Amino acid sequence: MTPTELTVRVREICLRFPESAERITHGSPGFFVRKQFVMLWPHGHHGRDEPHLWAAAAPGAQDEVVGAEPERFFVPPYVGGRGWIGMRLGGEVDWDEVAEICEDAYRHIAPARLLRDLDR
Repeated sequence: MTPTELTVRVREICLRFPESAERITHGSPGFFVRKQFVMLWPHGHHGRDEPHLWAAAAPGAQDEVVGAEPERFFVPPYVGGRGWIGMRLGGEVDWDEVAEICEDAYRHIAPARLLRDLDR
Protein backbone atom coordinates (compact mmCIF):
# COMPACT_ATOMS: atom_id res chain seq x y z
CA MET A 1 0.00 0.00 0.00
CA THR A 2 1.40 3.40 -0.93
CA PRO A 3 1.77 6.19 1.62
CA THR A 4 -1.07 8.04 -0.12
CA GLU A 5 -3.40 5.02 0.04
CA LEU A 6 -2.49 4.49 3.68
CA THR A 7 -3.23 8.13 4.47
CA VAL A 8 -6.62 7.91 2.74
CA ARG A 9 -7.61 4.83 4.77
CA VAL A 10 -6.57 6.31 8.12
CA ARG A 11 -8.25 9.61 7.21
CA GLU A 12 -11.51 7.79 6.43
CA ILE A 13 -11.39 6.12 9.84
CA CYS A 14 -10.47 9.17 11.91
CA LEU A 15 -12.74 11.73 10.25
CA ARG A 16 -15.88 9.70 10.89
CA PHE A 17 -15.74 10.65 14.57
CA PRO A 18 -17.84 13.66 15.68
CA GLU A 19 -16.01 16.98 15.34
CA SER A 20 -12.71 15.35 14.42
CA ALA A 21 -10.39 17.33 12.17
CA GLU A 22 -7.18 16.77 10.28
CA ARG A 23 -4.19 19.11 10.47
CA ILE A 24 -0.67 18.70 9.22
CA THR A 25 1.68 18.64 12.17
CA HIS A 26 5.39 17.91 12.03
CA GLY A 27 4.94 17.36 8.28
CA SER A 28 2.40 14.53 8.60
CA PRO A 29 -1.35 14.17 9.10
CA GLY A 30 -2.62 14.48 12.64
CA PHE A 31 -6.20 13.94 13.74
CA PHE A 32 -7.71 16.06 16.47
CA VAL A 33 -10.79 16.43 18.62
CA ARG A 34 -9.89 19.46 20.72
CA LYS A 35 -6.51 17.74 21.29
CA GLN A 36 -4.66 15.33 19.07
CA PHE A 37 -5.75 11.69 19.22
CA VAL A 38 -3.92 10.08 16.28
CA MET A 39 -0.68 10.93 14.45
CA LEU A 40 0.09 9.18 11.15
CA TRP A 41 3.60 8.71 9.78
CA PRO A 42 2.99 7.24 6.28
CA HIS A 43 6.67 7.50 5.29
CA GLY A 44 8.10 6.49 8.66
CA HIS A 45 9.58 8.80 11.27
CA HIS A 46 12.24 9.10 13.95
CA GLY A 47 14.38 6.12 12.93
CA ARG A 48 11.45 3.90 11.90
CA ASP A 49 11.37 3.38 8.15
CA GLU A 50 8.03 1.58 8.07
CA PRO A 51 4.71 3.45 8.01
CA HIS A 52 3.08 3.65 11.41
CA LEU A 53 0.71 5.65 13.55
CA TRP A 54 0.68 6.85 17.11
CA ALA A 55 -2.58 6.83 19.05
CA ALA A 56 -3.66 8.11 22.44
CA ALA A 57 -4.61 5.29 24.79
CA ALA A 58 -6.29 4.74 28.12
CA PRO A 59 -4.09 4.05 31.15
CA GLY A 60 -2.69 0.53 31.03
CA ALA A 61 -3.48 -0.08 27.36
CA GLN A 62 0.06 0.63 26.21
CA ASP A 63 1.59 -2.02 28.48
CA GLU A 64 -1.08 -4.51 27.46
CA VAL A 65 -0.78 -4.22 23.67
CA VAL A 66 2.98 -3.62 23.45
CA GLY A 67 3.60 -6.50 25.85
CA ALA A 68 1.30 -8.85 23.94
CA GLU A 69 2.47 -8.03 20.40
CA PRO A 70 5.77 -6.12 20.33
CA GLU A 71 6.24 -7.02 16.66
CA ARG A 72 3.17 -4.89 15.80
CA PHE A 73 3.02 -2.31 18.59
CA PHE A 74 5.64 -0.11 20.24
CA VAL A 75 6.05 2.79 22.65
CA PRO A 76 6.39 5.89 20.46
CA PRO A 77 8.89 8.67 21.19
CA TYR A 78 7.67 11.94 22.71
CA VAL A 79 4.11 10.77 23.51
CA GLY A 80 4.89 7.28 24.79
CA GLY A 81 5.39 8.66 28.29
CA ARG A 82 1.73 9.72 28.21
CA GLY A 83 0.62 6.18 27.42
CA TRP A 84 0.27 6.50 23.64
CA ILE A 85 0.59 3.39 21.45
CA GLY A 86 2.62 3.06 18.26
CA MET A 87 1.23 0.69 15.60
CA ARG A 88 3.20 -0.54 12.60
CA LEU A 89 1.30 -0.30 9.31
CA GLY A 90 3.68 -2.06 6.95
CA GLY A 91 2.76 -5.35 5.26
CA GLU A 92 -0.66 -6.85 5.95
CA VAL A 93 -2.77 -4.32 7.84
CA ASP A 94 -5.80 -5.35 9.87
CA TRP A 95 -7.99 -2.33 9.13
CA ASP A 96 -10.62 -3.37 11.68
CA GLU A 97 -7.90 -3.25 14.32
CA VAL A 98 -6.67 0.13 13.08
CA ALA A 99 -10.25 1.42 13.36
CA GLU A 100 -10.50 0.02 16.89
CA ILE A 101 -7.21 1.65 17.97
CA CYS A 102 -8.33 4.98 16.47
CA GLU A 103 -11.75 4.80 18.12
CA ASP A 104 -10.18 3.98 21.48
CA ALA A 105 -7.87 6.98 21.03
CA TYR A 106 -10.81 9.23 20.19
CA ARG A 107 -12.76 7.97 23.21
CA HIS A 108 -9.77 8.69 25.44
CA ILE A 109 -9.49 12.33 24.28
CA ALA A 110 -13.02 13.43 23.29
CA PRO A 111 -15.34 15.19 25.74
CA ALA A 112 -18.39 13.34 27.08
CA ARG A 113 -20.81 15.24 24.83
CA LEU A 114 -19.06 13.96 21.70
CA LEU A 115 -18.92 10.43 23.08
CA ARG A 116 -22.68 10.55 23.49
CA ASP A 117 -22.96 11.66 19.85
CA LEU A 118 -20.68 8.81 18.79
CA ASP A 119 -22.76 6.24 20.66
CA ARG A 120 -26.08 7.34 19.12
